[in-house]
Amino acid sequence: METSRPRAIIHLDLDCFFVSVERISHPELRGKPVAVGGSPSGRGVVASCSYEARTFGVRSAMPTAQALRLCPGLIVRQGHHGHYGDVSQRIAKRLEELAPIVEQASIDEFYLDVTGCESLYGNDLPAFLGRLQHVLLDEFSLPCTVSLASTKTLAKIATDTVKPAGRCVVPSGTEREFLSPLPVSAIPGVGPKTREHLSRHHLFTIADVQRLGREALVSLLGAHGLWLWKVAQGGGTEIVAPEHERKSIGREETFPKDVTDEPELRKILLALVEDVSASMRRSSLKARKVSLKLRYSDFTTLTRDRTIPPTNDDAVVLRWAIDLLHKTLEQGRPVRLLGVRASEFLDDAQTELKFQTPEEKRETMLKAVDELRRKYGDDIIHATQL
Repeated sequence: METSRPRAIIHLDLDCFFVSVERISHPELRGKPVAVGGSPSGRGVVASCSYEARTFGVRSAMPTAQALRLCPGLIVRQGHHGHYGDVSQRIAKRLEELAPIVEQASIDEFYLDVTGCESLYGNDLPAFLGRLQHVLLDEFSLPCTVSLASTKTLAKIATDTVKPAGRCVVPSGTEREFLSPLPVSAIPGVGPKTREHLSRHHLFTIADVQRLGREALVSLLGAHGLWLWKVAQGGGTEIVAPEHERKSIGREETFPKDVTDEPELRKILLALVEDVSASMRRSSLKARKVSLKLRYSDFTTLTRDRTIPPTNDDAVVLRWAIDLLHKTLEQGRPVRLLGVRASEFLDDAQTELKFQTPEEKRETMLKAVDELRRKYGDDIIHATQL
């Protein structure tokens, strides 16, 4: 009986993506401990940090104030998330020119399925990994780590073993051998609680899990144990899905200090709306629903939404968002967090334009505004002023 061909799946992870993008325009940050995140004077957290910062114990999702205590020389930058999204989208398009099937798993992670296409790469997939790294460095000035394995799960695990800027190949048939010395926490989904539970049963490495057997692991962890056993044997997710329908685009901000002033909240809302609208335009999407999220200082959280005519125009989205804010806000009550989200998308091909020429002109103008703000900063011009 003919056996199926082993998958050939590449995982590409952009190293310290936000920090790496910041270093392109600020080369003086290279070689220094850097974090992109919120203000240390309030409730800000680290979104991304350099490996120089990680040697001090700084990690993503850590409060910025704590990160500065661990690393007093840490350079904290607020970041430009709209720009990061734009760079990520350009990378995705470039990768689609290099591989037949590309899945963007997150803003800084991609999977490439090259199964059966070895001849396109000179029957040398390990060399193709090096080519991918050179493309990212030469064309985008960004470092990345890449790996090749028979499943998405294994490729991601392999990438984590050679960061940063490394390459790893797990040949078909060697999966168990590759995995056996790794800690159980190397398996995606094994967090601190699961790791602690496994350690109480003397399961510290993947080799320990391999020896235990499927039935015992399912008895120990239930359905999650079956997944853990499957990965430990070298299995995992194999399907690389090239298209993900984007359900929503949102931005929110937690304030360093509670805000009670409605005009100040409107200014913050403007910045959030501009970011969301620019993201929609980059993806050629128009939203039919806008939502407002508001969290008070006592953590009471309210969400309101409104169906709107399809749009990605800052001024239109802002008008509806302000209407929702006005209807939701209790005057004088301190606000801790504000967010806006667009959803129920149509792409440009689905949108019927009643007044095509004026809308096309407005669309061109908005894209020009996006480009000006990317080059010269968010405050250079606001589309709502035009």
